[in-house]
Amino acid sequence: MYSRAMSRSEWFDDISQRLARTRPVCLSVDDRKPAAVALILRNHGAGPELLFIERAHHPGDPWSGNIGFPGGRRDPVDSSLRHTAERETMEEVGIDLASATLLGRLSDIIGANLPVRVSCFVYGLNTAVVPVLSHEVHDAFWFDLQQLSDPQRQITARVSFGGKQLEAPAIDLGLPGKMVLWGITYRLVNQFRDVLESGEERPLPYELPL
Repeated sequence: MYSRAMSRSEWFDDISQRLARTRPVCLSVDDRKPAAVALILRNHGAGPELLFIERAHHPGDPWSGNIGFPGGRRDPVDSSLRHTAERETMEEVGIDLASATLLGRLSDIIGANLPVRVSCFVYGLNTAVVPVLSHEVHDAFWFDLQQLSDPQRQITARVSFGGKQLEAPAIDLGLPGKMVLWGITYRLVNQFRDVLESGEERPLPYELPL
């Protein structure tokens, strides 16, 4: 997808241009609470890497231990959903996105039985950062973007959510002790891959059967 010879600015310019051509779908306000996450990229020599977080492990929390992007629900003080993504990122992993480059936005995602609609903003880091974890986050780690498209990582996984056992499409990150990538974050990653690999998105909206 991206060669080692490309510079960070060339990667980010290309990603920004591809995102700009897709016209993301921003869902109208309904009874779901708005939330926003940040898909954060960095240049790591061989190609872009994405930042994932592992949610803290709490009994009774449906997202306990899940892999995702930093983010959360919109607060009344937030001037926009972009502000929500940036504020939550600072609170959860201590990364100030004010100095990063906003590359674009993905289409919003909803779930049939989920109380939120999720917006995702894509950022490119211009300087090295060291995540500082809050009590909401168990771990933060970088993962190679191209590895997410490896066919051998695409699986159907049995996951637990809301007291139910579900079979869901997922990506096996191959990291000992960590869950597979599934649900909202899986859909966002797939959407991002679609934009980069084909220049377009799959039929929208991205609604989860949950």
